[in-house]
Amino acid sequence: MTRNPSRGYAVHDIAAPRDKTSFLTHFNNDPRRIGAAILLGFSTGLPFLLVYSTQSAWLYEANVPIETIGLLSEMTLAYKFKWLWAPFLDEYDAPIFSRLLGRRRGWVLVSQIAVIVALIGVAYGDPGSWLAWTIFFSFALGVAGATQDITVDGWRITVAPKEKLAFMTSVAEMGYRVGTLVAGAGALYLANFYGWRAAYLGMAGVMTLGLVATFLAPEPPSDFEPHRARPSFAFTVTEPIKELWRRLGPMALAILLLVAGFRMPGYVSTAMAMPLFKSLHFSEADIATVTKVFGFWIALGGTILAGLVVRKFGMLKSLLIGTIAGSASHLSLAWLAAHGHDFTDFALAVEVEGFAYAFAQVVLIIYMSSLVSTEFATSQFALLTSLCALPGSLLAGTSGFIIKHTGFETFFVGTSLMGLPVAILAWWVWRKQEHIGEGALAETSAERTAETD
Repeated sequence: MTRNPSRGYAVHDIAAPRDKTSFLTHFNNDPRRIGAAILLGFSTGLPFLLVYSTQSAWLYEANVPIETIGLLSEMTLAYKFKWLWAPFLDEYDAPIFSRLLGRRRGWVLVSQIAVIVALIGVAYGDPGSWLAWTIFFSFALGVAGATQDITVDGWRITVAPKEKLAFMTSVAEMGYRVGTLVAGAGALYLANFYGWRAAYLGMAGVMTLGLVATFLAPEPPSDFEPHRARPSFAFTVTEPIKELWRRLGPMALAILLLVAGFRMPGYVSTAMAMPLFKSLHFSEADIATVTKVFGFWIALGGTILAGLVVRKFGMLKSLLIGTIAGSASHLSLAWLAAHGHDFTDFALAVEVEGFAYAFAQVVLIIYMSSLVSTEFATSQFALLTSLCALPGSLLAGTSGFIIKHTGFETFFVGTSLMGLPVAILAWWVWRKQEHIGEGALAETSAERTAETD
């Protein structure tokens, strides 16, 4: 039995004219599906910051050494390796719950319950006196949160009709941004007034919105279909990778290196941003107001601008602009480290960095979406998102040791310079693909796959 040839999403498909239908019209026509997408997007936005940026403020207050705080950023490694188990969540049912809710929603519910249990575990820890407890439950939270990302993406992709997939993705992204706002500003405000235990228990309580959405969400049509014959273990893991490599052809190595390096400076910088703010004696409320409340709107502006820039200049030019802007923005944090405790300087530096970060992130998401095939969309997108995060996450573990010897100012100048070779690579890929035109790689991939089939 031959499968249909895989076809990559061309850049011009992604940058197509926007659907003129209003959000309210979409919602009124399909409130169950759209409402579930928003709430499930919200629930995926909670765990990551609670095991990364937000938690580093708690660790700093608990007098955990700065080197250890940097190492503990590795608790998010599960997000970088989620491609390893993503294919199996497509092929196998969750125990008990998939019988009640279907394959997709069953796994979503299992992952959400695991997130809540892990959050409660972190809440009852004391990193100042028993760090091992915090490490264990933080690692569990990272695995559960990464699994929730995989399962919600799988539900979103399979539940939406093809013509509504773009809209479903956009509303899920809206929910995700609100979730990060709650996990950032909400948790910091709660910690400021009631302590860190209350903050993490509060986040566990908020996760119940995701549980409700899972029960109310419609079941994807594919969940009603009989199980297909199980492929071998090796095929399940390796075929999405092989198909992507074959389709990218001679440019595969350069493109994957570009994806891997694009956000590397940002990951390294973010690991030490919160310790910088705390070292300058800004309170949790100050940090929450600037980085999360104001930052939410700043990031929204960066997101909108990214879409406009891709439309205006094309995908590969936008990638070059994104890596330059994202890396150069770290100089604002170096400037903050040198200028000290003024709140206005704090707000200005953080908003410059946050705007550029959001812009670069959205450009990268659009680019990665243009690379995946329809047949292996979930597995390949998980692979690419893991690839873009892994190098920076590994380097982030050394950030505390570097700052111990250089100080914050030199560190952030260094993370800015890290973007220079990535920008050169982005320029090279752009010039190389200019000869065949943007999107040609994706369009010719169907022919290459058909030949192999």
